Amino acid sequence: TWPAEELGPHIGYIPQDMGLFAGSIAENIARLGEVDTEKVIEAAKMAGIHEMILRLPGGYDTQVGEGGLALSGGQRQRIALARALFGLPRIVVLDEPNASLDGEGEQALLRSLLALKKEKITTILITHKVSLVSAVDKLLVIQDGSLADFGPREAVLFRLAQKQKQK
Repeated sequence: TWPAEELGPHIGYIPQDMGLFAGSIAENIARLGEVDTEKVIEAAKMAGIHEMILRLPGGYDTQVGEGGLALSGGQRQRIALARALFGLPRIVVLDEPNASLDGEGEQALLRSLLALKKEKITTILITHKVSLVSAVDKLLVIQDGSLADFGPREAVLFRLAQKQKQK
């Protein structure tokens, strides 16, 4: 019953098929709302892309084109992460957030996940890559469309390892 325009600022989200809006990097990070430069830079720093943005010809004013086609897949994904972090929402949902990232981008994502944890922001991470598992507290494993395991990360990893040994 909470109106979407009131709920939206409290939730950050990167869909699996994330896209950017035609406009500047700053406008994309600000979710096409009013560009609060301080909040935009804070989100970019938390996403680990502030320096990358500054190296672009127009910096934060760089136009990304429809869907962000003027940028690489990894750059689009990192800007989408900054957009999800804009305004420090209380819940962040990341669906395959490292699908297009190189090693540097993945390290920046891990640092972002740790920063979210430090800020006590609930983060839901959907991924097939185990490289991000080190940043989570709890794991929910789905196999063949059903809940296979859930609990503290180390306990779930132990049980999964035991199942692998039995095979």
